Amino acid sequence: MLNESLISGIVNDHLSGSDLFLVSVRVTPQNRIMVHIDGDKGVTIDDCTHLSRHIESHLDRDVEDFELEVSSVGVGQPLTLHRQYVNNIGRRLAVKLGDGKTRKGKLSEVSEEGIMLELDIPTKKKKKQKEPDTSAEKRMLIPFADISEARVQVSFK
Repeated sequence: MLNESLISGIVNDHLSGSDLFLVSVRVTPQNRIMVHIDGDKGVTIDDCTHLSRHIESHLDRDVEDFELEVSSVGVGQPLTLHRQYVNNIGRRLAVKLGDGKTRKGKLSEVSEEGIMLELDIPTKKKKKQKEPDTSAEKRMLIPFADISEARVQVSFK
């Protein structure tokens, strides 16, 4: 029987010692296997292909048929692992807190307990009078326990 534990073991065995790491595995009742990986230096198509072939070599379609999808985590997917937060230091995040509020800012630090965001304080601007830009950055420590979801904010500037 195919399950997440079996697939995770196969994947972790293959990725051991590399800069790639497993983010998630999902196996549906119809034996659709979805594997998402990430890497300290990114993930290439070749990385996904090699991993897919490795997984297939450890499973027998004659015993149990399956559909396999191996991909990197997408830009829009939430961060789930400590290692993903570390890889995204310096990027902007939208962090949804357990109380439903959202905080946006630049990820400046990651510790075992949580993350540090540098939040921009919005300033009120008057139309006629030009005010100097006084937006100071405010640092906010957010414990991992308070984060319900964190996503990288893509900027096209």
